[in-house]
Amino acid sequence: MEQERIALPPRGPLDLPLSVLEVGCSGHFELITQEKGPYGEGFPLTTLPHGLPPYAQDLASELEQEFLNSPEWLPIHHFERSHRFWPREKDIHSLFEVDVTPVHSTLQAERNPTTGELLGFTEALVDNMGLSAKNSLSFQRAPGPPAEALRGSATNYPFWPGGMDEPTLEQIKAKEELEEDIDFEKDLLTVPPGWKKGVEFTKQELKASPGLLNLTNLLGALDTFDLGSSSDEEGKEKAEEGEKQKTKRKEGKGTKEEKSPPAEQAPLQRANSLEELVLKEVTSTPKPAPQAAQAPTTEPPKEQWAIPVDVSSPVDDFYKRIPDPAFKWPFEPDVFQKQAILHLEKHDSVFVAAHTSAGKTVVAEYAIALSQKHMTRTIYTSPIKALSNQKFRDFKNTFGDVGLLTGDVQLHPDASCLIMTTEILRSMLYNGSDVLRDLEWVIFDEVHYINDSERGVVWEEVLIMLPDHVNIILLSATVPNTLEFADWIGRIKRKKIYVISTLKRPVPLEHYLYTGNSQKTQNELFLLVDARGTFLTKGYYDAMDAKKERASKHSQTFGAKQPIHAGAGAGQDKNIWLSLIDMLRKKDQLPVVAFTFSRNRCDDNASMLTTVDLTNTTEKSEIHVFFQKCISRLKGTDRQLPQVLHMVDLLKRGIGVHHSGILPILKEVVEMLFSKGLVKILFATETFAMGVNMPARTVVFDSIRKHDGTNFRDLVPAEYIQMAGRAGRRGLDTTGMVIILCKNQVPEMATLHRMMLGKPTQLQSQFRLTYTMILNLLRVEALRVEDMMKRSFSEFHTRKDSKVYEHRIAQLSDILANMEMGDTTGQLSDLEEYYRVVRDLQKNRELIQRRVMESVNGLKALSVGRVIVVKNQEHRNALGVILQVSSDAANRTFSTLVICEKNPTEGDETSNKESSPLSPSEVPLPDDLLRTKLFLPEGPCGHTIKKLGPADIFGITTKTLRVNAERILEDFKKRQMPRFRNDPPGPSAATATQELLRLAEGDPEGLPLLNPINDLQLKDLEVVEGVMKARQLEEVLTGFQCVHSPRFHMEFVRFRERQQVLEELEKLRFLLSDQSLLLLPEYHQRVAVLRSLGYINESGAVELKGSVARQISNHELLLTQLLLDNTLTDLRPEEIVALLSCTVCQVRTQVEPQLPSVLQKGIEHIRSVAMEIALLQRKCGLQESVEDFVEQYKFGLVEVVYEWARGMPFAEIARLTDVQEGIIVRCIQRLDETCREMRNAARVTGEPTLHAKMEAASNMIKRDIVFAASLYTQ
Repeated sequence: MEQERIALPPRGPLDLPLSVLEVGCSGHFELITQEKGPYGEGFPLTTLPHGLPPYAQDLASELEQEFLNSPEWLPIHHFERSHRFWPREKDIHSLFEVDVTPVHSTLQAERNPTTGELLGFTEALVDNMGLSAKNSLSFQRAPGPPAEALRGSATNYPFWPGGMDEPTLEQIKAKEELEEDIDFEKDLLTVPPGWKKGVEFTKQELKASPGLLNLTNLLGALDTFDLGSSSDEEGKEKAEEGEKQKTKRKEGKGTKEEKSPPAEQAPLQRANSLEELVLKEVTSTPKPAPQAAQAPTTEPPKEQWAIPVDVSSPVDDFYKRIPDPAFKWPFEPDVFQKQAILHLEKHDSVFVAAHTSAGKTVVAEYAIALSQKHMTRTIYTSPIKALSNQKFRDFKNTFGDVGLLTGDVQLHPDASCLIMTTEILRSMLYNGSDVLRDLEWVIFDEVHYINDSERGVVWEEVLIMLPDHVNIILLSATVPNTLEFADWIGRIKRKKIYVISTLKRPVPLEHYLYTGNSQKTQNELFLLVDARGTFLTKGYYDAMDAKKERASKHSQTFGAKQPIHAGAGAGQDKNIWLSLIDMLRKKDQLPVVAFTFSRNRCDDNASMLTTVDLTNTTEKSEIHVFFQKCISRLKGTDRQLPQVLHMVDLLKRGIGVHHSGILPILKEVVEMLFSKGLVKILFATETFAMGVNMPARTVVFDSIRKHDGTNFRDLVPAEYIQMAGRAGRRGLDTTGMVIILCKNQVPEMATLHRMMLGKPTQLQSQFRLTYTMILNLLRVEALRVEDMMKRSFSEFHTRKDSKVYEHRIAQLSDILANMEMGDTTGQLSDLEEYYRVVRDLQKNRELIQRRVMESVNGLKALSVGRVIVVKNQEHRNALGVILQVSSDAANRTFSTLVICEKNPTEGDETSNKESSPLSPSEVPLPDDLLRTKLFLPEGPCGHTIKKLGPADIFGITTKTLRVNAERILEDFKKRQMPRFRNDPPGPSAATATQELLRLAEGDPEGLPLLNPINDLQLKDLEVVEGVMKARQLEEVLTGFQCVHSPRFHMEFVRFRERQQVLEELEKLRFLLSDQSLLLLPEYHQRVAVLRSLGYINESGAVELKGSVARQISNHELLLTQLLLDNTLTDLRPEEIVALLSCTVCQVRTQVEPQLPSVLQKGIEHIRSVAMEIALLQRKCGLQESVEDFVEQYKFGLVEVVYEWARGMPFAEIARLTDVQEGIIVRCIQRLDETCREMRNAARVTGEPTLHAKMEAASNMIKRDIVFAASLYTQ
């Protein structure tokens, strides 16, 4: 196509440049003569949507042309060109826009209750709108995003814990608006201002003449008339309502409805429905009436939350009550299992404390099946990861729909049954996971683990935080205080817990002592405790004789001077094991678990049995195939690890080793081969008994002493029973055999008896405050840390009587309201001060006397013949002489001859009438307090012999008498017999009595007493201060005016009574308040630490630092400080992860690691930060020593982790340190959890660099044998 030529004038600087517009794709062009914009932007050069294809401009020529040739283009001259801005346009109407209001009501279907027929729909108002996981603890809130459904989010509120009183919407409104809460029955005024009397609205009882019926009373009776067998629900409710109103009117005070279970019901109280029962219980506990000030009111019913279930009689109607069970077993369940299942069907919570191998898992299986039937979910928690993996395999085979959540594994998280460790459940509860919405059961396995000092607190936190609708199943070994523990859980969750215990083991145990050490003596096996649990001393003495005989033969052979090395040396050990295994094989008692309390000794014992071969060729082949299949997933170099090769050799001969130093994958191989019966002898440490449910025919104890981290000690009964319980396989063995090896000496009989037949350890609270717990609860206004502490098992004993205390407070308040105020004016103005001084003086004297009685010198002084002053209910400052002192140190008593009136019965009465120190009429005057006015009989002087406690001795005098104590005691004993009753006292008694009377008459104002400081040499600060204070108070006593008032006696008694009521009230209120919590001081100290570090502000709100610390579960303060001072950001990922290993490594190493300077600086920095935190904790009052806090971070595995992260093979890693392979693997696995927590914390602080580095570090260490998947999950 031709184009026209246009003649253009010569180009000037202001001439417009030309450009051509390409129209579409057809090749049409148009000419454009349009001015360029201020920045040189021109008209588009094409109509195509994306313009002409891009091309690279020559930047140098552009710069030259634009700026160097014409500097006026530079933006420095014209500021308008240098920046662009868009003026804001006001749009007032946008302020009127409001988000769409959520729907206020919903439709509810109305159905016929019997047939289910749909009758219609009604509109019902919805209360909770605008609730979300970020502002509410209610289950009414909307679910969070699906990604957070499982683990929840750190910014979520938890759900409201069950058992705590959830505030209603009305209460919250009232609190917000600070409205005065008026009770229209109790708080209305009846007397107008200025008037003396007003209208009485209380119901007046009309006095009717006899023979006439009162109409109002009849009508009132009709109100509460209840037709026992009526089926009319409405009539019943009305009758109940009438009864309730009537009771309220009679009481004058409405009782507050309590959500508490009734105690034993009165026999007449009958109910036809649960609602009625609750109503009756609520109305049947009247408040004490005001007029009953002196009369004792009824005690509140004792709450019983733990209900023991009888398992001694069979459950015959089991299949009638549950015609269609949710799960069926190929065997008939035991009585205790049936009882548990019946309660599960009723949605009750149960605590099953059963012997080892009794079949506790049956209860868990039924609960899982029940939740699948109800389409709800179950969470199964266990203390140990290995146990979680095992249960996952078992339940997966049984139910199919099972998921697993541990620190490093997450399988099928949407399953109906989730198996997890308790720590993960705790974080789900704090993070408001939506799994809790449709959760029906939580099963806690191995509950006796709550005694673990490190992790026991997690169980308590979880139990306290669980929501109300979740039912609890607790499975435990037998413990003595199951009822007490269940009562605690029932009390904090406000639900009954049914306690089911087994009476005996299904396979009884027989305990033996083994003294054999050679082929000749291999049958030296002595029965010590038989299957019925009888301790046979004959077996013990036989074992002793066998040992002695061997020792005497040894001395005959080698000469008596030779030392007897009965169990010394590896050779001797080997002989013992060889003879034992041979004997057990002949008796067909394999497989056997040999418990050894040292990892090294486990390995040594297994390694020295080189000649033992317990498997046949078929079994060898089976072991070989299985082992190769298991390690096929490992990479080549890992298959050649020394431990793997050594284990293959042992396993093929039927020997296994199981302890924490073994690689996890090998431990699982050993467990699986053992459960198949291919491992005949397993050398294991205590952890095998704790976590793995694998019974054997025989259990052998290498020793009964273990090192518990601080020193060597004998096994406690709980530990022994837990391990011995592995003997005896249900359905295979009639009895289980437990053997104790006597290598050196036979253990003491008392030790064996205590260990085998002693009571297992009680469940004890290990509750302690952690910074993470405090921060988690502080961010939620409605939940207080004090509430968590109140509900802990450690506070249970002080809190369980809170209802009784509340009841008593109500009683005392009524008594106080009816007491007259004492007159403390005029001469009696210092009565209050006098009462205070007298009380302080008496308390001081009691304290000093108590210290004297506890001191060694005090007890020396209280020897036979010492004259003392006796003051108790019967005797008022009577002299006595000590005749005998009991040897029982705990409850020491002093048999004392005390002077009294000749006729003791009358004397007692008069002394009680006049001068019992506890009688309310007695009023202490200054003279009585300053001088010990001794008792002098009015008539002839008699005597009596009393056993006095330390509290009855008022003072120890400086005098002693020579008495014939034995004769006096015999004489008195004889005169207690009816026929010698009227005999005169013997000469010894008469002389002693006369001597005491002479002393009393000679110094009626009081004998000189021994001074605690000068005479008894008590230099205790408390005693010295007490004596000085007593002296000051005595000096003050004489200056009071009130004692001269004629009304002093009456007013003092009145004032004292009132003060005693006030003091008791104050004490009870203190016990119910937060101030009585044992851990409250520590809580305030920890809060002070958090405040000093800036984790929370002055008002207690959680700051950014606190939000970071909340992401971290262990060592939160140290890791947060490191994260926030940017120590880690500058390091490489492998260096970061190496330094963090100090938080998970708990073993000491003898090898000095070779570290680069960066890591050495990092270690020094971590130590300095730990030191700062430790010093701050001490400053805030916490007890933990600075050295202990800093020493808990061990850097022994820094080099190992560093090289592992850099890609070194595991075989070479193991050579760098003396730490066993299994422990290295466990450490690196736990380190991965720490990396994940640090990654989340970096995200909270907005540190993308550190976030990426922690992600990289986590990926670097996740490889090869360390993170090989568990065989149980395959």
